[in-house]
Amino acid sequence: MQKKDKEKVFGGEWTEAQLKEFLVAESYDGSDPDYIAVIRAYRHMVPETFADFITVFKNEGHNLNAKNAAGETILETISGHTLSDSYAKTIQSAL
Repeated sequence: MQKKDKEKVFGGEWTEAQLKEFLVAESYDGSDPDYIAVIRAYRHMVPETFADFITVFKNEGHNLNAKNAAGETILETISGHTLSDSYAKTIQSAL
């Protein structure tokens, strides 16, 4: 059985204000809030919207090398998913 690696994805046009709403995240397990913000965006955005989000994320001074409580970076987590190539490439390009 293949592991489910993404939740619902919402397409369409997103405003910058909507993208910025995903910048705000709280940690409940010791993960870096920046890690949580990107993972949450990854789970809810199509690749094109995710790329726009990463641009906003970087422009706002957030950390793409943030780690979860287990010490994994965002890229390490996403790269382990079957359908993550375009998302991982977006992150790699932004690093």
